Amino acid sequence: MTSKKNILVTPLNWGIGHATRCIPIINKLIELDFNPIIASDGEALQLLQKEFPKLKSLALPSYNIKYPKNGNLIKWKLIFDAPRILKTIKKETEIVQELIQSENLSGIISDNRFGVRSDKVPSVFITHQLNVLSGSTTFLSSKIHQKLINKFDECWIPDVNSEESLAKKLSLSDTVKNQKFIGFLSRFKKNNLDVKYDLLVLLSGIEPLRSQLENKLLSELKNYKGKVLFVRGVIEKEQKSSEKNNIKFYNYLLSHELEIAINESILIIARSGYSTIMDLAVLSKKAFFIPTKGQYEQVYLAKRMQKLRIAPYSSVNKFKIEMLDEVKNYAGFKENTSEIKTELFDLFKCK
Repeated sequence: MTSKKNILVTPLNWGIGHATRCIPIINKLIELDFNPIIASDGEALQLLQKEFPKLKSLALPSYNIKYPKNGNLIKWKLIFDAPRILKTIKKETEIVQELIQSENLSGIISDNRFGVRSDKVPSVFITHQLNVLSGSTTFLSSKIHQKLINKFDECWIPDVNSEESLAKKLSLSDTVKNQKFIGFLSRFKKNNLDVKYDLLVLLSGIEPLRSQLENKLLSELKNYKGKVLFVRGVIEKEQKSSEKNNIKFYNYLLSHELEIAINESILIIARSGYSTIMDLAVLSKKAFFIPTKGQYEQVYLAKRMQKLRIAPYSSVNKFKIEMLDEVKNYAGFKENTSEIKTELFDLFKCK
């Protein structure tokens, strides 16, 4: 009897989107009789530990990326923090080389963690951003990103290379080798359930901008009469819930709980993060997006969803609850599928 091959799965801890889209990858690995080992830090690690309590999990050094209160300054904050981030990447590279031996790894799947790779085992990088939008420095940031991606054996792109593409110009590049479009990644499935909530607020992201949006929405919801489920997106040791007037609050929901909640809701308010967009596309929901200030990718995606007449959007400062009426003029997401092909994992079988 041969032992299962160990595959290290490592999402970046930037919000929880990188972690959530690794969930279907981990499930597929289990289905194919691999043994996934989870490694990350912060809320990304905590979420996956709650989703997969029986799997081995390891802590990696934190990039410790924090947003300035003025989100428009994030690019310059990242440039200022670059030496520290590069030092962290070097440290996680050293740790991974040790893990290859100690955990007998047969492969690595990294979602945007540049230091988690090795020449000793097949290493995969997951990203929808082959081009990194950064305003006037987009060309430079994209070239740097593509150079780092090319150090991996394969680049898995969670999108489709067709007119149905969600990321569009973010995911298209001729300079990234061994790229594979793997289709949309979502942990959810569509179910026709009775409507329970008029509105689902789905928060996520890095502080302090997550809290700023939460406070703004709570202020606006004072004038909303429908039934609301408010998921704060705060991963804590224990799940907490409370109710006030027409709003039910949760600090977080696990995948099976959130799948039910989204299916039971008419309209979703959320950041225009790519993982969220993929989830809502698979569940064919109507949405209103509020992109993170200063995050060029989210602004681009929000504008793209509006241009495609899928969903409207607003900045945090300009948002008013009355804007939700605009949703009726948009088609919402048509139903899409999320299916990971078995042959995608063939590169790990030869190790």
